[in-house]
Amino acid sequence: MSEIILRDALPEDAAALLAIYKPYVEQTAISFECEAPSAEEFENRIRTISAKYPYLAAEADGRIVGYAYAHEFGERAAYNLTAELSVYVERGERRGGIGRMLYEELERRLKEEGYHSMVAVITAPQTEEDPYSSLDSQKFHGRMGFVKAGHLHQCGFKFGRWYD
Repeated sequence: MSEIILRDALPEDAAALLAIYKPYVEQTAISFECEAPSAEEFENRIRTISAKYPYLAAEADGRIVGYAYAHEFGERAAYNLTAELSVYVERGERRGGIGRMLYEELERRLKEEGYHSMVAVITAPQTEEDPYSSLDSQKFHGRMGFVKAGHLHQCGFKFGRWYD
């Protein structure tokens, strides 16, 4: 594998990041969005989120192969020192340590900024044979030290089926 370089994502990275994200929206239940955002909307998301939270891109040979960001968890003031994390890795680059590198750097930066808790809200399939979801995210987050703190049953509806 090529050397992975982590850097801050920039609004001009929107097209590359969206190319990674779009298959997750259109082909999986990993994202609960049902339609991929436009490049302009994605650029705006990067700009808005990175104004307050770390937003990282992972590059290999000058090409973006993954990204991760922290964002607001809950609207109430008591949540101010908690951040929600999201990570997306190009489908052909998964299981190569990129997601771990991105999360570790996010966690390091958030701790430096005084954040106390980091959470991830992830999709759980109803069956192990689900064509749009798997247990991969649960396993990844477990390896990263996350512990299950709750379970929202059938809260997302996509591809004609319910997801936890």
